[in-house]
Amino acid sequence: MKDSYRVGGAVSLVVLIFLLVQLGALALVRPFAEAGFQQTQNPQDPTNSLLYLVLILIMTGVMLAAFKYGLHRFIRALLVFVSGLIALYVFSVFAPPAVAIGLAAVLGLALLVYPEWYVIDGAGVIMGAGAAGLFGISFGILPAILLLSVLAVYDAISVYGTEHMLDLAEGVMDLKVPVVLVVPISLSYSFLEEGSTPDEVTNEAGEPADPEESAQDDETAEASEIAEADENGQPAAADGDESEIAEGAIERGALFIGLGDAVMPAIVVASAAFFLSANGGSVATFDVPWVFINLPALTAMIGTLSGLLVLMYMVLKGRPHAGLPLLNGGAILGYLVGALASGLSLAAAIGL
Repeated sequence: MKDSYRVGGAVSLVVLIFLLVQLGALALVRPFAEAGFQQTQNPQDPTNSLLYLVLILIMTGVMLAAFKYGLHRFIRALLVFVSGLIALYVFSVFAPPAVAIGLAAVLGLALLVYPEWYVIDGAGVIMGAGAAGLFGISFGILPAILLLSVLAVYDAISVYGTEHMLDLAEGVMDLKVPVVLVVPISLSYSFLEEGSTPDEVTNEAGEPADPEESAQDDETAEASEIAEADENGQPAAADGDESEIAEGAIERGALFIGLGDAVMPAIVVASAAFFLSANGGSVATFDVPWVFINLPALTAMIGTLSGLLVLMYMVLKGRPHAGLPLLNGGAILGYLVGALASGLSLAAAIGL
């Protein structure tokens, strides 16, 4: 029973991280827009989504090549720099330039010298909210829906088909950067002490690279965990019944979740708030301090968290599954429910 509470606490922390990323993105929508941080010239152009997918494929190839040739330090330095850059965007809308630069530098330095789980998770929430906010104001409703749909399909193919993310997962898990968030099950857990080992790395479906060998090498190879390595996020679990999964998770000490799992569905949340209300839209906003939110954005959040809970249930039951089909699907479905309830036609809701 005690172990179940500990696993339940870890799941609650996963949900909290997703919620913080979503609320953070909504808080940043208006400041980012006023600061001129929109990343595309025409946010309503659906080809923006295809361009972004191409960039993902290119970056995946570059990182795989870098890991193959032992350039781990270069990739880690690059990802820490990107983390600091996105944090600079976030801090710059709330603080003077000198202060914002200093805070971003401190965050990057902390990731370099002391990447404990709470440092990684804190940086991940800031980075995730910033990325979702930037993409939210840069992708109109239709491009955002297309982006999430394409990434969900890509995720499923990479998990159930090519499984090409395995090598990337093995490399990224050891980098200790916010691409992979760490959710401890025990308060005594230390990511610096435990880190990640080859036996702990899973593919995008959460399965060990070789389930039979891993089971022989490590009795906890059937632990329930969410492991992710790329910018898309691929949570799932290994085979086993629920009690074995919970026991294995306790022995591992932590769950691992890709930051992209939280960021991608949050894009449609931020896009709904910005393009249906802030950017001349007709949907009324709620009177909520600090957060710019309307009904479609709220229901997109609910849809995302509903998909997450279903995914976590499947994880703890030991059923391998790609993450983004459930997460992005929940976000899109939730958004459409809220958009239609707000009085929009289906064509207007999908941005046609």
